[in-house]
Amino acid sequence: MADLGHPAVPPPALVELDEPAEPSRAEVRAALERLVTTAPTLADATTVLAARGEELEVLLAAAAARRDVHLAGEGRPGVVTYSPKVFVPLTRLCQDRCHYCTFATVPGRLPAAYLERDEVLEIARAGAEQGCTEVLFTLGDRPEARWAAARDWLGARNLASTLDHVHDSAEAVLHETGLLPHLNPGVMDLLELQRLRSVSPSMGMMLETTATRLWSQPGGAHFGSPDKEPALRRRVIDDAGRARVPFTTGILVGIGEHRAERAQSLLLLAESARRGGHVQEVIVQNFRAKPDTAMRGEPDAEFDAFVAAVAVARLVMPLGVSVQAPPNLAGDLDDSASAAQDQALLLRAGIDDWGGVSPVTPDHVNPERPWPGLDALRRVTGGAGFTLTPRLTIYPRYVRDPNTWLHPDLVDPVIALADQRGLARERLPSPRPMTAAR
Repeated sequence: MADLGHPAVPPPALVELDEPAEPSRAEVRAALERLVTTAPTLADATTVLAARGEELEVLLAAAAARRDVHLAGEGRPGVVTYSPKVFVPLTRLCQDRCHYCTFATVPGRLPAAYLERDEVLEIARAGAEQGCTEVLFTLGDRPEARWAAARDWLGARNLASTLDHVHDSAEAVLHETGLLPHLNPGVMDLLELQRLRSVSPSMGMMLETTATRLWSQPGGAHFGSPDKEPALRRRVIDDAGRARVPFTTGILVGIGEHRAERAQSLLLLAESARRGGHVQEVIVQNFRAKPDTAMRGEPDAEFDAFVAAVAVARLVMPLGVSVQAPPNLAGDLDDSASAAQDQALLLRAGIDDWGGVSPVTPDHVNPERPWPGLDALRRVTGGAGFTLTPRLTIYPRYVRDPNTWLHPDLVDPVIALADQRGLARERLPSPRPMTAAR
């Protein structure tokens, strides 16, 4: 396993934090020096998130240096990765009511409550033809708890829950296409994580924020969303470590949280990564207002604040944890030059991965933001001095330790798609059905 970096510190308590005062430039510089050289504290991370101007430049340089140490330790110096994948929106029904979301909808706007298994396989096969290795299952959280249409659809197919459908669909993808599922089904308990581990090498769930007030108070971004309680999501992330599931998580920037809450969120994820060794990547995602949502009138996350959050994430995360920012949420939709400029800034802030980029399916969570072309992303990445390289849904350090991190049924499917470094093979074999009994 990789060096986990700073010594473990007690996880930050999920308590309500007062909005911090604006620090002076001298306070930012002093906090940054401590953040680089000693175990991170909530006070220092909060202060450094205010870096702007010259202080932001110093922060970016420190984060980039930390990223380079991370890459060297992972055996891929100079390599920035992405995952060639297809997105399967298994259901767009959800029990939550997040005020920024356009993915979740109501039954009357859908042809069916869920995709059928054959529809899932059709999407996966289209991805295989385009060289994808990952099938990302995106879906609402336990929609049967809210919608009769979901309960009826599941009942008609003798499925007890949405997670049963997730399990069976992921199993079909593995057995019939050879591609690797990555599951994002929302809140799960330990037994559910252990069951899904047999059909998915990796899973994920965003923490989003530790700001309980955004969940508990009217007007908050997560008010009315039972599964967005921060303490509940924290438990799932920790349970993924207990279940030995390579896990993707992250935060949202700009949904109403202040700097102290943002810092608390990052420190919580860093500590979970140290305890479990399972957090393979942390996504730092910026809020972009969408039409037809309750937060359509809110301003987008201020980009310097977002970039500072990316850099602080890099500094506080253990070595071995990748930091990712979505490339399609950078820049203006109608200005490719601004997108390239913002993406270059994210590389300076210490990211080492661009996440999933699909040649087949849109970003169903952000459908208004098309994926950048790989040639354009390769130019930006190359301009920063890095080689853009495809990876699998499971990161190389987990590929190299399959007995710890992979269910026995998944070792062969993962190795079949991996090169000697644990990244995706440049010339992938034709997907082959698995021979294990269904």
